[in-house]
Amino acid sequence: MNRREFAEPVSGSGGPPRSVAVVGASHAAVHLADRLRLGGYTGALTLITDEPHLPYQRPPLSKAWLKGAAVPDSLVLRAADHYVGNGIELLRGTAVHHIDRESGGVVVHVCDSDGEHSTRAFDRLVLATGARARRLDIPGSGHRDVLVLRELDHAQRMAERVGAGPVVVIGGGFIGLEVAATLRGLGTDVTVVEAGPQLMGRSVGPGTAEFLLAAHHEMGVDVLLGATPTEFVVDGDRIRAVRLADGRQIPAASVIVGVGAEPRTELAEQLGLECERGVVVDEHCVTSDGRILAIGDCTVQESRGGGRVRLESVDNATEQANIAAATLLGSVVPDRPCPWFWSDQGPWKLQIVGLVKTHTDTVVRTDPSKPSRSVALYFEDDVLVAAECVNAPADFVALRSALARGFRPSREMLADTSVPLKKLLSAVRSA
Repeated sequence: MNRREFAEPVSGSGGPPRSVAVVGASHAAVHLADRLRLGGYTGALTLITDEPHLPYQRPPLSKAWLKGAAVPDSLVLRAADHYVGNGIELLRGTAVHHIDRESGGVVVHVCDSDGEHSTRAFDRLVLATGARARRLDIPGSGHRDVLVLRELDHAQRMAERVGAGPVVVIGGGFIGLEVAATLRGLGTDVTVVEAGPQLMGRSVGPGTAEFLLAAHHEMGVDVLLGATPTEFVVDGDRIRAVRLADGRQIPAASVIVGVGAEPRTELAEQLGLECERGVVVDEHCVTSDGRILAIGDCTVQESRGGGRVRLESVDNATEQANIAAATLLGSVVPDRPCPWFWSDQGPWKLQIVGLVKTHTDTVVRTDPSKPSRSVALYFEDDVLVAAECVNAPADFVALRSALARGFRPSREMLADTSVPLKKLLSAVRSA
């Protein structure tokens, strides 16, 4: 399906709906609710989540929460009275198990924490169902101390295992490396097992991956590349080790699996919406039926360079929520800036702007006087398309601003590493 095959956006269907249901209560869902109210929407607005907690931030779970530097109240996106004061009905501990289409709207079948089933009718539906952590299907994977990190309850269980003994982290992506760095900072022996030839293989280029590998070695994290786990060795009721394909056994009291996430598409599939590694949406965040919307980690969208991408980030959640609110209100859909991402791994802050798909050239800017700093610039046909910055926040801000404003400097303009990027980009803007 291409964009032309989507029905007319919701904004063209006779004004704002009388009632909106949002399935999910993540950052995207909460931001959508706020944007609707700020935009003057006065209809009924309901957020439905199967978690019992107030909607909360997820990025701190792999860092501040594990370190004991956060409490539940510090994680919440909005206080409870915010929802009440803004007329946002928040149904917590409530699972949506089926949705029926009805003329002019939908009927949502829910089950609350007491096991009571009921139905609710709404004019418009937004799916913000997020994603679930992938798990491994190998012997021992069902053990209670083989953990994943996606929700607050997961993070709490992980925090309880701090100090229990050595930890093996499966997966060298965002979550795996953040958790590894945090645990190592707490004095835990940590081994990262990555099946690919480099860290963060789906997210960064080889140069930045090598830089981060050296950073984790400096922190005392043992990293095994090209290593595939085949079994979690259990002795009685305890995890003892992780067995690799080459026969090695890595001692472990706990295992943390960080091998990506799977979008929650069950409701979308039940509704007959197009799904392809996520719920497919157009530039209005409208799904294939032309009426239902979807936002956040559950979605797949078309990228500027062509092809479909799934973006898991707070930035994407915020931008899609803004777009969905405009669509529901019938207002102008805002242009999307370049996507950006970040990851805090101990003292190392990685910031990425743009998407590296195909590129023809790379410039790596380093400074011998600042060995913990690195900036990788990616060019396609001599035009800047993306950048990866490690411990270089000023450069990241300048690059993000340039790309967001449509500036596309050439390799030659940015190749002089003796001149600060901010100065070079200022010259580009004034040219």
